[in-house]
Amino acid sequence: MAKTRTAFFCSTCGAQSPKWMGRCTSCGEWNTFIEEVVQRESKTGSAKYKGEKAMLSSRPRQIDQIDPSSNSRLSSGSTELDRVLGGGIVPGALMLVGGEPGIGKSTLMLQVAMQMQAEKILYISGEESDMQLSMRARRLGLKHPGCYILTETGTSAIFDHIFKLEPSAIIVDSIQTLTSSNIDSAAGSISQIKECAAEFQRFTKESSTPVFLIGHITKEGSLAGPKLLEHMVDAVLHFEGDHNHVYRILRAVKNRFGSTSELGIFEMREKGLREVSNPSEMLLSQREEEVSGVTVSATIEGMRPVLIETQALVSTAAYGTPQRSATGFDLRRMNMLLAVLEKRCGFKIAAKDVFLNVTGGIKIDDPATDLGVICAILSSNEDIPVGEKVCFAAEVGLTGEIRPVTRIGQRIMEAAKLGFEEIFVSRYNCKGLEKKSYGIKIHPVTRIDQVFGLLFG
Repeated sequence: MAKTRTAFFCSTCGAQSPKWMGRCTSCGEWNTFIEEVVQRESKTGSAKYKGEKAMLSSRPRQIDQIDPSSNSRLSSGSTELDRVLGGGIVPGALMLVGGEPGIGKSTLMLQVAMQMQAEKILYISGEESDMQLSMRARRLGLKHPGCYILTETGTSAIFDHIFKLEPSAIIVDSIQTLTSSNIDSAAGSISQIKECAAEFQRFTKESSTPVFLIGHITKEGSLAGPKLLEHMVDAVLHFEGDHNHVYRILRAVKNRFGSTSELGIFEMREKGLREVSNPSEMLLSQREEEVSGVTVSATIEGMRPVLIETQALVSTAAYGTPQRSATGFDLRRMNMLLAVLEKRCGFKIAAKDVFLNVTGGIKIDDPATDLGVICAILSSNEDIPVGEKVCFAAEVGLTGEIRPVTRIGQRIMEAAKLGFEEIFVSRYNCKGLEKKSYGIKIHPVTRIDQVFGLLFG
């Protein structure tokens, strides 16, 4: 019988210490050490993973002799998920999917499991029974005879079933419910999460079987468990959204096989999650009459151009101290743009309340939305509406100049495709740009006062 011992683990980064410390020497956080009962690993603990599917060689190989084309990516059946992952599921990848409770993580992964019709999928559930999962699949109208459900939390029993079934992909719901016989602590503890994730990491690399791990998040919005968990996996996907909205966003925070700026958009319906192929139509509201303080900007999310609507409200401060509030936009950047309007352009906004909102419940950090934000603020301040067929795509500098942005051609094409008739861009973006080929009127501008004169006269 292996000897048991206790150790202290940092709940933030997972650092281990033989005694309690007030401040973690690894991450610098205070009062994060928790005592847990752990057990030394047996020397034969990893023998279970060196079975029939072990494919890695212990000898070093030249990188030119390794053929990556032998393992092509698998299609998940979801265009949005494949885009976020960089073109599909990489064999042997360990992926972590996190999100708030009730946001739709299990629904998303169950749909993925049922849509991979050509593959054998094993769905491991530690939170729901097989009957509950079957009821959900029937409610969503999904059928797949190659999808197997396993309700088990012990990793030793799980890997026994995996080696017998030999699935093409595995989904674990969730990593916080699993327990390893190598550790004596309870399920969901730092040592258990780290050990279970390490066992799946060894299995994926030796068998080239992709594994999705569903993870919980803390009240601060970060993934529960040690920070080491995010370093161990190949991809970290955040499934986020507002319970008051029907739209959900799948965002890649880490991806070793693709871009981290890609995102997928889904719509929650009674029959499950529906993919939104054209997010611009979702983010633009249909207005029967023109109102002031509303503009549309062309932004880029990953490789996809998206048009977003910005709403601004400027009013006289009622209590003397002006308020500044921004939803979906960086408040510090909004304050910087207000300072540019005050100092460089002569608009008196310092004594007024300014509220800014990006529709659709998404967050924008693209500097190309600067000009659209400024024009929305000026429109509300002057109470003059901007034409609903006008779009913006430019960055604003501290000196008040209009700066160029990247991939301006894609932004202009997206605006023209959705029926916009005019777009304001930086003059420095127009070098070598064939304006007549886009079918939209392009206004090259260099200063904010120039834009103000063209919009409001």
